[in-house]
Amino acid sequence: MRNPQQLNKLERQAFAARLRQALEQAGISTSPTVVAHEFNLRYWGQGVTVHAVRNWLIGQSLPNQDKLVVLADWLRMDPQTLRFGDTPSSKSVASLECSLNQKDRNMLVMYLMLSPKQRDVVYEVVAAFAQHIPSPVETN
Repeated sequence: MRNPQQLNKLERQAFAARLRQALEQAGISTSPTVVAHEFNLRYWGQGVTVHAVRNWLIGQSLPNQDKLVVLADWLRMDPQTLRFGDTPSSKSVASLECSLNQKDRNMLVMYLMLSPKQRDVVYEVVAAFAQHIPSPVETN
């Protein structure tokens, strides 16, 4: 079982993966120098350093909320999605969280860190296993 520090590290790494993916999808280099320069052109406060952006990109730190909003706006995406990934509705999340143990939650965080291609592979593996599980309709 992972402690809160390890989970926090996984969350930072998952954010870094989402940020890199969003930059790539927008056709923007994932170079910390490029990202810092472009970010600072759009940010109204004190700019960020190349080192700070590097830490975002490798999962060592997270941007503050005001910087996250600017990043998301620049990348034309929802700040919540950039920070936390695609999430189902809050009702679904609440009911899902109640039914998951810590091991399952950690697995989901690690899953969210995967690239879309890696997620597809995981999906195919799970779907293959699920074919051998009788559905609730079949057992009635």
